Amino acid sequence: MTITGNDNYFEDFQVGDAYQHARGKTITEMDGVLITNLVMNTAQGHFNEDQMAKGPMGQRIVFGGITASMVIGLAMQDTGENALRELGLNKIRFRTPVHHGDTLYAYTEVLETAGNGREDAGEVLFRHLGLNQEGKTVFEGERRVLIKRRSYWAPH
Repeated sequence: MTITGNDNYFEDFQVGDAYQHARGKTITEMDGVLITNLVMNTAQGHFNEDQMAKGPMGQRIVFGGITASMVIGLAMQDTGENALRELGLNKIRFRTPVHHGDTLYAYTEVLETAGNGREDAGEVLFRHLGLNQEGKTVFEGERRVLIKRRSYWAPH
């Protein structure tokens, strides 16, 4: 199922639901270098084209924090539109290197929903996947979110 935002409340997420998010994002040189510079990640794999061209990767790789941010960002309109709080990000794995010019797509599976005793919100555990233009998994991770309940927040 492909979705992009539609007032997704806690009640709309069911364990086993799987989504292909509607948007993709091509990683540009600016994406890969600007943020990496700002956080002072000076690893040669991100900044030394000469060295990386001579190694097994053949070119620089994009900082994993950018890959994770892009994938979760692509899923956010569907999975975070009614979020009250981000509760956790775990089991992060980078499966395939990302390079400038790669295009990322996001997929999400609902792993768990929990009422947590609040009448205004419930918790949802998502598994996010990021795939590149070749269909290779570049990112996976689990994200726990506190999401508004429609029964409490939506106008009646």
